[in-house]
Amino acid sequence: MIASDFSFIIPVFNRPEEVRELLESFCALSAPKTFEIIIIEDGSTLDSKLIVDNFTEQLKISYYVKENTGPGHSRNYGMERAKGRYFIILDSDCTLPTDYLNAVISKLNSNYVDGFGGPDAANDTFTDLQIAINFSMTSCMTTGGIRGNNTSEENYEPRSFNMGISKEAFQATGGFGSIHPGEDPDLSIRLKEMGYHLHLIPEAFVYHKRRISLESFYVQVNKFGQARPILNKWHPRSKRLAYWFPTIFTLGLVISSLLAALDFYWFLLLFGLYFFSAMIGVFRLTNNMIASFLVTPVIAIQFLGYGLGFLKSTLKLAVSSKNEKQLFPNLFFRSQ
Repeated sequence: MIASDFSFIIPVFNRPEEVRELLESFCALSAPKTFEIIIIEDGSTLDSKLIVDNFTEQLKISYYVKENTGPGHSRNYGMERAKGRYFIILDSDCTLPTDYLNAVISKLNSNYVDGFGGPDAANDTFTDLQIAINFSMTSCMTTGGIRGNNTSEENYEPRSFNMGISKEAFQATGGFGSIHPGEDPDLSIRLKEMGYHLHLIPEAFVYHKRRISLESFYVQVNKFGQARPILNKWHPRSKRLAYWFPTIFTLGLVISSLLAALDFYWFLLLFGLYFFSAMIGVFRLTNNMIASFLVTPVIAIQFLGYGLGFLKSTLKLAVSSKNEKQLFPNLFFRSQ
């Protein structure tokens, strides 16, 4: 495969500055600039057209504007119009290291697969909070490596912030569904059920510059937690005990705090050691003291949000006769 075989698919919603940073990173890629970039404005009121226009002489960009139907449908919209034979899907809040595309080409030329994913990482431009959130979302201590660190190929589910899929596989699956979040593991599971192989390419990482506050982070991970039981219902063979861990962790922390009020501190001490280990992990990776202190509330929010969302969704699905879209309308976009 060569660079011209690839089409990059990027949905965006009201983030022109993110688009500028991402396109700057495309210009810095060491691979030939013969690839295609497709940007889809998903109902934005603050569009990126002026930004895109500044890069059209350096990069091959197609720019589309459509109604807001969510990132999954917008990615499908872009892939339907792409000219490449292999699609790489990115979030608009990512930027690429210079060797990104060369790493993808090298891997696919040596061992071709119809789907792949890459990890996300932090760089020196990240704020202290972004560094802490990146650690919490990627560390084996918190997510078990399901986003691309130390996970088996059997359990690996590429995430749509950094995901590749061949044109053939896209056409066979129909692409992403209307659930959000959860559209990327849903597609990954369907690909595997249809016999397609998915690989992790560790060298094809992106810098994922999440522009979120602690409050919006809670909302995000809570939705992740609500979506997973729906995916387990749709794909029973994808169920894993590990998905219960944030719920068990949250309940355990609450019970340990109550026991501490009764002068029984041992269980709470174990949680303290866990958070301290995470702080040490962040400091060893980044040498950033502020980020190492921030990681404790970030992990607590991640587990609380995901755990409560997972528990709520599991109970709702178990006791209600309504379908998923009726029970969780906030998780489904209206497709066009």
